[in-house]
Amino acid sequence: MKPKILVLYYTQTGQLRQILGSITGPIADKVELFFVPIEPVTPFPFPWTALQFFDAMPETVTHLPANVKPLPASAFEHDYDLVIFGYQPWFLNPSQPTTAFLQSADARILKNKPVVTVVGSRNMWLHAQEKVKDYLLKAGAKLTGNIVLSDSNPNLVSLLTVIRWSFKGQKEASGMLPAAGVQNKDISEASRFGQPILQHLTDNNLIDLQRALLEAGAVPLKTGLVILEQRGIKNFRFWAKFIREKGGPGSPARAGRVMMFKNLLLIAIFILSPISTATALIQQIAKRNKLIKDVAYFRQLEFEPDKM
Repeated sequence: MKPKILVLYYTQTGQLRQILGSITGPIADKVELFFVPIEPVTPFPFPWTALQFFDAMPETVTHLPANVKPLPASAFEHDYDLVIFGYQPWFLNPSQPTTAFLQSADARILKNKPVVTVVGSRNMWLHAQEKVKDYLLKAGAKLTGNIVLSDSNPNLVSLLTVIRWSFKGQKEASGMLPAAGVQNKDISEASRFGQPILQHLTDNNLIDLQRALLEAGAVPLKTGLVILEQRGIKNFRFWAKFIREKGGPGSPARAGRVMMFKNLLLIAIFILSPISTATALIQQIAKRNKLIKDVAYFRQLEFEPDKM
């Protein structure tokens, strides 16, 4: 009998579905695959307006997401041998539909199941993965692997392309800018992760799967990312609370604070970025040993509360 794999995911643009298809493609004839999307009750817009996009930040950061639809009854008809859980970070946290599912009664589908997380991000995913680890533990799941695909372009370049994609709907290259998101070459090469997953599943040796995935390059991570995320999440938490004091999602009363957050964030990225980079380099030298340990932790599967 072929192993049964549930592929559970939320994608707004379709990119994550491509990534999951690439990973599972080489093993599709050797397993039974069940692709089940997570669907918001009210779909998020795409492309976004600036106000819509940044107005989603407070509830994303505070984990008060908009509701998602129940999974189809057919999803519960099988006893899965493995769950592949794909998600995208928003504002250094799991996307709202991801969080909503993990908070819902339907998360019971993960109970006692080995789970491989697949993250499709621009560049920052550490805090989001910590939150997902916590939710998986609460659901009774066993995290057995993690695969991260990010935009391989330089930070400011990837920021410009994701702005073009998010607000204009244009993923394709234009002018001097490359295509947005995870690059097609990286998506195609994600197929290399399929065989280790199948091998460790059929050998009943999922405890060693993450080691094999790391050897295949599943979690590229530099110390600078740890520093930047630690700074960023503190600022996002402050602004989330500050904006929510003026009302809930879409409230006109909070629009001014939302746009203030947007403007200050862009100033920090485009104007203060050289200063932040310099101070981050100093921190990398001063805290080298700690950061090396942090990188080792984030590449593995263990969960320590309040690590990020």
